[in-house]
Amino acid sequence: MKMAHLVGAVDSRDDKRFSAALRGIAGATPKARPDEVDAALARLTSVLAEIPLGMGGDLAQIAGSMADYGTDAAVVVPTLVSRAANAMEQAARFAELYGAVFGDLPDPDDAGQIGPTIERFVETAPNRGMAQPDAYNLVQAWFSGGKWVQPVLYLSQRKDVRAVLPERSRLTAAIDATREHFGTAHWLYGLLLVLDDEPLVVLHRATRRGYRVTISGVGDNFQLHTLLAAALIGDESQGLVPGQRPSAAEIAAASDGEDLTPAGGIRGNFNLVDAHGEWIWNEGRPADIPKLEGKRVAVIDPPPYPRSWNAGRPYPLMRPTVTADGMLPADEAAHWLARVKPSQRG
Repeated sequence: MKMAHLVGAVDSRDDKRFSAALRGIAGATPKARPDEVDAALARLTSVLAEIPLGMGGDLAQIAGSMADYGTDAAVVVPTLVSRAANAMEQAARFAELYGAVFGDLPDPDDAGQIGPTIERFVETAPNRGMAQPDAYNLVQAWFSGGKWVQPVLYLSQRKDVRAVLPERSRLTAAIDATREHFGTAHWLYGLLLVLDDEPLVVLHRATRRGYRVTISGVGDNFQLHTLLAAALIGDESQGLVPGQRPSAAEIAAASDGEDLTPAGGIRGNFNLVDAHGEWIWNEGRPADIPKLEGKRVAVIDPPPYPRSWNAGRPYPLMRPTVTADGMLPADEAAHWLARVKPSQRG
């Protein structure tokens, strides 16, 4: 892969050469050896770190996709995270300043609004005590920020990337401030809250049984509901929970199947309640489940009414695991059941 062409195009700010170099890299990557991809990504990191936001969004997306062809995504992830966080910080600043003066914000996905926004916001910047180059950088962040977030969103669906994600606090704060404006930021915010290798105590109130469960890569509680049902419902004589186990199509939709929306939808199997007796809403996330004695606790109760939903998982590329590690001894299950409150909603 000829990185020199790309570097030269960036240095000269030649858009045509830059676009041609991007196409060349995108076409060559699937044919390259993993070590060649790693070397190319290492070379790209210095370019990604310095390229203007407005010029580099497409390059960031290509770098994110290239990481799947290499051996170590950590080569490029720190730079992508840093630039994405910076883009969202500047985009939030743009929204604050622009909104205070001009009102409704321009659509960040509408390239046709870039010119009028530059004219309105940048050319009048000195009147607000701001240098025009600084104002222009904020406009770049607003209209290109989503492209910088996208590769982080893409790569963060991988558990190995989530495990080494740098600057998590900074990135989360920057994404939280802009997630109402950018679709990519909205979805990345959810990924930043995903739990990996998280222990969960699951109690079945009716049978007085308890289970040790470990979860990773679960995007919301709809998905958790289905995968818990798949892991725990079965033969009562074998210590499992009574009930109707999810179908193969429902389990596939919630785990690694291609069809995320099986015909007929996905049905609810039970009701989940936290240790304080509050319902664990499917619209929430496992990270929302409160802890008791240092562990997140979910109590299985009968369903109060029929439930169904359409999609099995919110992140198509994220591979979840919900593993039943074993039953709790009877005395330990009794201890937990004595500590949890009954459902507050009847």
